[in-house]
Amino acid sequence: MTKVIAQNSDLWTLRKIQALVGLEADLLKKQISGIQNKITGFEDRYGKLDREAMYGQVDDMELIEWEGELETLERLRSKLNCLSQNKEIAS
Repeated sequence: MTKVIAQNSDLWTLRKIQALVGLEADLLKKQISGIQNKITGFEDRYGKLDREAMYGQVDDMELIEWEGELETLERLRSKLNCLSQNKEIAS
């Protein structure tokens, strides 16, 4: 786990850092929601991703996009989790 320590007696600076962390978390949540919607669209059309079963039935580029969205979703969730674990900024 990464730990960032910022020492500053200025409350304004502290609040700005907290706001930036909150903004980043909000952006990640919006991105996650958008990707989840895309994945839901794929799954509504084809069912759960099973590359073996879909071979030859679904366009290869669509499968690649689907897999990429799943990987991106995992990375974004990891980043959001990291921010959530570290969002407590002491004054």
